[in-house]
Amino acid sequence: RHGATFKCCTRDFLFTCVNLLSFLLDIGLDIWAAVSLYKQKAYVYFSLLLLFLLGSSMLVQVYSWLWYRYDDFKMKTKIEKKPSQCQLKLLHVFQLGIFFRLFHDDICAFIDKACFVRTLYRKRADDESVAKFLRQDLRILRFIETFSESAPQLALMLTIILDKCRMQFSLAIGSTLSIASFLTTYDHSMRTFLPEKEKHHMISLVFYFIWNLVLISSRIAALALFASVLPCFIFAHFICSWLVLFFFAWRSKTNFMDDPRGEWLYRTTVGLIWYFNWFSVAKGMRIRSVLYHAYILIDICILCGLWCWKMSTDPPDFVTHPLTTAACVVAVYVLGLLFKVIYYTFFHPNLDKDKLKGATITEEQPEDEERPLKATDNKRMRNDELTKR
Repeated sequence: RHGATFKCCTRDFLFTCVNLLSFLLDIGLDIWAAVSLYKQKAYVYFSLLLLFLLGSSMLVQVYSWLWYRYDDFKMKTKIEKKPSQCQLKLLHVFQLGIFFRLFHDDICAFIDKACFVRTLYRKRADDESVAKFLRQDLRILRFIETFSESAPQLALMLTIILDKCRMQFSLAIGSTLSIASFLTTYDHSMRTFLPEKEKHHMISLVFYFIWNLVLISSRIAALALFASVLPCFIFAHFICSWLVLFFFAWRSKTNFMDDPRGEWLYRTTVGLIWYFNWFSVAKGMRIRSVLYHAYILIDICILCGLWCWKMSTDPPDFVTHPLTTAACVVAVYVLGLLFKVIYYTFFHPNLDKDKLKGATITEEQPEDEERPLKATDNKRMRNDELTKR
């Protein structure tokens, strides 16, 4: 039993390290991209990059502040209790709210788990539950940041590369790997925190990483190809697509936030995320998932077709076979769908009904008895459908 506890803690410690490294890598890539564009005097691209960074930061700060308000500013750790409500508001106004959460969630968890691995010290169950409660909010915020900042930034990088602006191609590859790895660690952490969810095995994590990487790469490549030849129309394409996706998010009747205005904000965010990648926001989304991937596949074909048409009318020197390039982008998305089907058919972790029923019974407690705070007491975790994909 002691060895199993050590093994579980070691695994969680490794995933905490991956999360921190992914976050630091994202900051490093942002700085590198901004400095490179400024030195090359590509001021239009530099302005767009700043727009993505600032817009994403403001969106994440709004979510962070709303969640503190929904919880009635009930702070659960000593670090959280240090700033007053006014000081906490100023931290969010100056775009430092997520860094405050990062410090008392991930960094403190990193130190605690490192000490646990070295000393085999068993933490109290209530402390562990509080940590799970807090870290889950941070991971959801970083999920929003991934698709409001990292994904648009990656599309911008590829557009710059296609526009023959001098920039390292490895930067775009690193961003793609960072997005896919974060989605994988996020899904693993969600399943770790929810007791009714079976945990990932290594091979299932590999397949999960692969199909996310392939689908995201194809989608962003198609957007970058289109933006490289028709840069003004990419904004019209985004607005039209977002309106369609926002409509379906509204029709999905989401219930993630605690007030109507916050829920509308969430639905607008869902439309933004769906522009790059699918995730489930309510129960019974399987048919909508199929319709979504069919819509995105058709959209990718149209974008690549328009790019081929533009290449045929004004062929550049660095693209010799545009039709082959476009076909490869479409084929990669189809390959990603195939990997996704294989994952959900053979490797997706699921509990059988008997085990699920047994887990539910063991958690039942009398209502008048006090129990330690659990990860499932986080309303946003209960409503988050990302682990139900």
